[in-house]
Amino acid sequence: MKTLIKMTLAAAFALGTAYGALAAEFTKGSVKKVDAKAKKVTLIHEELKSLEMPAMTMVFRVQDDAILEKLKEGANIEFVAERVNGKLTVTEVK
Repeated sequence: MKTLIKMTLAAAFALGTAYGALAAEFTKGSVKKVDAKAKKVTLIHEELKSLEMPAMTMVFRVQDDAILEKLKEGANIEFVAERVNGKLTVTEVK
């Protein structure tokens, strides 16, 4: 019985560690331009570690209209960018 408890605890710890590795990493940036019609945003951002990109200014796609509505020129934000269908895309904003 003790072995079963130990195995269950080990499995729970392993899953928790794996989830932490997959958690989204937010990057700080500021909104330079919003093009709602094209569903794009230009961001001045810090290093994007998950995409191995240095700090720079670049254009991202925004698929979700709810995220697009949160983006205002001049605003400081934290965001997650991912490759979606080969395109750099903002997937989360806070």
